[in-house]
Amino acid sequence: MDTLQKFMFEEASVRGELIEISETWHQVQARQDYPKAVKTLLGEMLSAAALLSANLKFNGAIVMQIHGDGPIRLLVVECDSELQLRATAKLVPDANIDDNAQLPQLVNLHGHGRFVITLDPKDKFPGQQPYQGIVPLDGDSIATVIENYMLRSEQLDTKLWLAADENVSRGLLLQKLPKEGGIGAPAEDETEAWNRMVMLGSTLRNAELLTTDIQTLMRRLFWEETIRIFDAQHPRFHCGCTREKVGSMLKMLGGAEIDSALNDLGSLGIDCDFCGQHYQFDQVDCAQLFATETTAYALHTPPSHIKH
Repeated sequence: MDTLQKFMFEEASVRGELIEISETWHQVQARQDYPKAVKTLLGEMLSAAALLSANLKFNGAIVMQIHGDGPIRLLVVECDSELQLRATAKLVPDANIDDNAQLPQLVNLHGHGRFVITLDPKDKFPGQQPYQGIVPLDGDSIATVIENYMLRSEQLDTKLWLAADENVSRGLLLQKLPKEGGIGAPAEDETEAWNRMVMLGSTLRNAELLTTDIQTLMRRLFWEETIRIFDAQHPRFHCGCTREKVGSMLKMLGGAEIDSALNDLGSLGIDCDFCGQHYQFDQVDCAQLFATETTAYALHTPPSHIKH
């Protein structure tokens, strides 16, 4: 079972999380046959999104996107407050991607890559819009990009260790708590304590992270520390696409474009990029979309495939 384990250091204002995702990761991969290097990046983002989402205190979803200017055009991972995950990637057609290719050459080849985090509340107030932060890609790995974003945009010291292959996605997060968030008075200088925890985390190697279960990792890394462990949480795959949301997306394209596509194709077939679900809209279906004033909100779904 996929597991996210939160913990906190009793004598330091530092919280941590360890995550292991295999079942959900296999379901994501079952939808598309990604090259090895793409699996690594998308798998790391999957763990990172869940680790960040687990600390959010709102009912909604975090959507993490990397827009690239290399062989990878888009990486998207979405995680809601119940740790329901979905993910997808879009590549340049016929892209030839080396197994050992790294983040900069895959998504930031010409320096135009962007990192986007969107926080989307489930129950919005009237007129409320999702919060979105957009920054240039700053870092040579998924972990460093997110660390830099958290420090500059959220003023939170955060360290991430991420690893993924075709079998599993795992990660460790350490985060320095605001002063009011600590458990009692810290027993040592906060900066010194933070640096010590980061040093312990930095002993973790990629191969060890990929092959070691959560409980063993916690003992190996922090065996000298007094740790408070919370109830484990269990991420799972879930795609929230519906025919109503797909219809709303089509309606946003406008009647003229829809009519043109119908004239060419006869009907429109939409495949969800996250789960592969197929939706078919004929001329009657499309006419009904524009015959009603009811609109549905489509949540951050990348452009889907329209085909005959």
